Amino acid sequence: MLHGRKYQLAVNDGLNHINGGPGGLGKVMWKATPSRDTAAVALSRVSPDGEEGYPGNLSTTVTYTLTDANQLVLHYHATTDQATPVNLTQHTYFNLAGEGAGDVLGHELTISADRYTPVNAAQIPTGELASVEGTPFDFRTPTLIGARIHDAHEQLLFGEGYDQNFVLNATGAGLEPAARVIEPVSGRVLDVATTQPGMQFYSGNRLDGSIAGRRGHVYGRRSGFCLETQHFPDSPNHPQFPTVILEPDEEYSQTTVFTFGST
Repeated sequence: MLHGRKYQLAVNDGLNHINGGPGGLGKVMWKATPSRDTAAVALSRVSPDGEEGYPGNLSTTVTYTLTDANQLVLHYHATTDQATPVNLTQHTYFNLAGEGAGDVLGHELTISADRYTPVNAAQIPTGELASVEGTPFDFRTPTLIGARIHDAHEQLLFGEGYDQNFVLNATGAGLEPAARVIEPVSGRVLDVATTQPGMQFYSGNRLDGSIAGRRGHVYGRRSGFCLETQHFPDSPNHPQFPTVILEPDEEYSQTTVFTFGST
């Protein structure tokens, strides 16, 4: 429901709508405009009114920038001519040991989050903001991804491992730390900072070896992890969650920075 009107979005996950629908923004061609001054490219697209069931003509630009500080900066910008839900993210898989180097269970993960959003059996948020205290979702101190992934916890069973949205400990003051990952053998480090209130941690549970990388290595189960900075899933149906509704007189603007280093 949006401003008293019901919208039915395209279904592509049982009875649910995921990743923008079967023809969502991750499934379509964008216009790429490289920068002349920096190592950057701006991807732009207009999603027409009604696409995948969404109201409004949504003009979106996502800019990817590589910096001299070993950073990958993602900046998202959008405007609309009608009120519409907007929740843009990315689904990059990382393995700091290198492509084809096995699973990521030995990576050490820290997430700046005291709470997470539990889901039901269909992996739809219940609306609760639950404490991570005493659960396998407590990554407030450095913890191996594989340390508790096989615990008999209902939430882990629903996702066949980690596939949860974490409520970041953000003050709302702009770009803030969200996560740190260390691969202890190589010493490679990934730091994540974002302006977003949430982050989906996915441990690659459903990678099944059917996809091969550019060097021919197949991506088997848990051979990569994702840290998807975002607003919370299913936010339009949970008024207590931060809003994802973009109004015509507003601008959507979010930034995420991936910084690479070594120990």
